[in-house]
Amino acid sequence: MNEPGRGDGRSIIGRSLERQDARDKVTGRARYTVDLAVPGMIEGKVLRSPYPHARIMSIDTSKAARHPGVLAVLTGADLTDIDPYFGQAVRDQPVLAIERVRFAGEPVVAVAAVDALSAEEALRRVSVEYAPLPVIRTIDEALMPTAPQLHVDRPRSTLFPDVQDIKPDVTRNICHHFAFRRGDAARAFAQADLVFDDTFTLPSVHHFPLEPLGAIAHHQGGELTVWTGTQYPFAMRQALAEMFGLPQSRVRIVVPYVGGAFGCRELIPAAPIASVLSRRCGVPVRVVFSSEETARTSSRNAGRVRIETAVMKDGTLVGRRAEIHLDTGAYTDQGSRVSKKAGYRVVGPYRIPHVEVNSYAVFTNTVSAGSYRGFGTPEVCWAYESQMDIIAARLGMDPLELRMKNLLKRNEEYAQGDRPIDSDLDLALETIAKEVGWHVTRESGEGAGLACAVKDGGGTRTSSTAIVRLHQDGSATVLASSAEIGQGVQSVLGQIAAAELALDPARVSVTAPDTGVTPFDQRTNASRATSLLGHAVQEAASRVAEQVRAIAGEALGVSAEACRLENGGVIANGQRLTFGQVIQRFFRDAGGELIGHGYQRPATGLNALGATASFWEIGLGAAVVSVDRETGAITLHRYVSLSDPGRAINPAGVEGQDLGGAMQGLGPALFEAMVYDDGQLVNGSMIDYRLPLFSDLPPSFDALIIEGGGGPGPHGAKGVAEGSIITVAPALANAVFAATGVRLRDLPMTPERVWRALRDAESASPKKGTGR
Repeated sequence: MNEPGRGDGRSIIGRSLERQDARDKVTGRARYTVDLAVPGMIEGKVLRSPYPHARIMSIDTSKAARHPGVLAVLTGADLTDIDPYFGQAVRDQPVLAIERVRFAGEPVVAVAAVDALSAEEALRRVSVEYAPLPVIRTIDEALMPTAPQLHVDRPRSTLFPDVQDIKPDVTRNICHHFAFRRGDAARAFAQADLVFDDTFTLPSVHHFPLEPLGAIAHHQGGELTVWTGTQYPFAMRQALAEMFGLPQSRVRIVVPYVGGAFGCRELIPAAPIASVLSRRCGVPVRVVFSSEETARTSSRNAGRVRIETAVMKDGTLVGRRAEIHLDTGAYTDQGSRVSKKAGYRVVGPYRIPHVEVNSYAVFTNTVSAGSYRGFGTPEVCWAYESQMDIIAARLGMDPLELRMKNLLKRNEEYAQGDRPIDSDLDLALETIAKEVGWHVTRESGEGAGLACAVKDGGGTRTSSTAIVRLHQDGSATVLASSAEIGQGVQSVLGQIAAAELALDPARVSVTAPDTGVTPFDQRTNASRATSLLGHAVQEAASRVAEQVRAIAGEALGVSAEACRLENGGVIANGQRLTFGQVIQRFFRDAGGELIGHGYQRPATGLNALGATASFWEIGLGAAVVSVDRETGAITLHRYVSLSDPGRAINPAGVEGQDLGGAMQGLGPALFEAMVYDDGQLVNGSMIDYRLPLFSDLPPSFDALIIEGGGGPGPHGAKGVAEGSIITVAPALANAVFAATGVRLRDLPMTPERVWRALRDAESASPKKGTGR
């Protein structure tokens, strides 16, 4: 078989082609979960807890059940004939609260009725008696010896192979403790010339996808079909199959267009709620959360990162200690896995031989923390890249010089047993510094800041499968199960297949995930689709191309190697057969199609996370700002993001993802925060929660791409889209320091926070910024 990547249509790789979903989305033809209507469908609604922590004393649903149009009313006590718990790492979250509620907004009662209004009216007729319990609002309160214990130890999830080593201490409200060691940190710190010890904090934030969470479920005759915009269709199939005691072959997850994800669309809680209601009613049930309910379903964790770095006088980093506490909220969700990644990644893109890290996920009575773009890396990068400039200032070094001195080189080991670094970080840093005019003398009051990050990409031990079908009219279909969440994955996968088959990409269609039709893919996350699923698609298309060459060679009397694919046909010795003619020859005019399968299996190496990185995703950011000393307002004049996609299959797609990530990063850096008052989320609506606007963008907002190859994907491709969000906050903070001499350690950097820092600095010992 020809080696993948030797297709004859490779000229389309690296071209910015029109996205497959573009016209549907701009014309309004795209249909999302909220737009779907299944015959016989009724509506489900949820009554949520008004208390952040309380014991459920009684629930009276009798009046609701008698309300006209109501077909079912369910509580947690009604789910004893199934396993009513779900969760990505630990099955600790009930579909509907059982005996106790652990956050304000937790689902307590679900109602199904003929229409949404009847369901809402029925909910108002439910009576719930609560006995309030002490509320854990913060990490510090959770760790107090007198804090109430929020959980008992629950079974691990079976969804991911890396969750069996979770180490909870539920008596202390610790969801997981991850420890990472190498070298002799104590000795390194004892022998260092300088030790830097800084603490940085950040609040919880919400994803706020444009489309709220929702699902339609139809449970009938021992089969369950769910329509929902999930990033994890096969994981959701497995979770629901286990919940209802069904074989996976009897559970089908259909994924329509998805209106944004950013990590909040994994095991969507609306799906099991709709499923239990449909099981009771016997008809399809739709449950769609409001935007406010979605904000009370998933978040990015709040956190505190204490970071100590041992440094020699010449700027060499010799040791690092870190103590990380992440607020994972009421349930485990992804908290344990995020804490592992944060602990592993706090070393950053630097050569630090001696490391000692303790990373904790901690339970509180707040909204559960799941995945969020960057998966633990923005939290720790905020700390280590801010501290790099603190070190540079103390040593009197240029922050760029300090980073260049310590950056890992290509093919250098990040940690024992892991994949070597596969990007030229030094080239990337030099490129972005030049682009932002690092050495340019700036106007008074302006400052520039840099930040670098690296993360193990592709997820831990993930696999993908793809099928490519070549039809007798010369068109092709790619069957793959990566959700189109706005990143353009369907277009890129089609482009990869078209290159192998030498087809016009417009003649290649890529299916949406449907576990009853499309083959297995682990999940849509970790910047993995283009590189890992793309590899499977390329392999599948290459196998089809090999069949075409073999059949054509036999028909034309030449070897398969002599056959060249071109523009939907095969050419050899001056003769040409169309793909349709090739298929007719093979099937003797009976009609048919050629099919190829492709696989991506995880790497076999082991590291502290349980498996080696599939690739390394880098992210660099550079900012130029000025600060109004009277108001504390930060004005962003320029921002530059840089990524290395290995090989950009569709450069416009890469640029769009990088700019989107950088824009999203402006929110947590400058103004985003979930605000709680005694456990109650007070800014859960898009009216009260401040999101980045186009008016927040600087006059100059750019994304740079360097193609360093070295990835496991087609033509050396690697994943992007997360790296650009990671460095925004520290790049801005470093620019503020350069402009004012004031170091900010708490996010977001609101005008009030900046103004107070300026006043404090002036009252202590006024400093001028470096003006870099």
